[in-house]
Amino acid sequence: DLMPLVIAAVGLLAGSIAGACFGFAVGLFLDLALVQTMGLSSLVYVAVGYWAGRFRELRDPQSALVPLAVGAAATAAAMVGYSLMQFLLGVEAPVSFLLAREILATVLLNGVIATPVYALVRRVLLPALPEDPRRRRRRAYTTGGLSPLSRA
Repeated sequence: DLMPLVIAAVGLLAGSIAGACFGFAVGLFLDLALVQTMGLSSLVYVAVGYWAGRFRELRDPQSALVPLAVGAAATAAAMVGYSLMQFLLGVEAPVSFLLAREILATVLLNGVIATPVYALVRRVLLPALPEDPRRRRRRAYTTGGLSPLSRA
């Protein structure tokens, strides 16, 4: 279940609209590929992508632990949301403590691998991301080498 991590990373890097659109596309692809209830994963992943992007837009997080926390929260939201939607649609599946144990184990595992996944997604998306105003490039001195600070 790496998809909540990837969708949350796209939301954190590109914003809420891009995160929601990417979540919808990935969810629709998963539903078609795995022959599941059409649109269920899309609905859950749209919420995850939008939430991660909105978190970026409202808080502008700077900490190195943000991908870890957002990845764990996105995984928990995706798994609980998907389980709840399956239950509401009337899918005949036993609900027990095994489900809670599986959700907890997946959240912990995804929390551990959230930072490398975020770094990989950032490396892939870096050419397409807008310029970060905090990361300004130093301009080269363009007067032909005549610096007012140099001695004659």
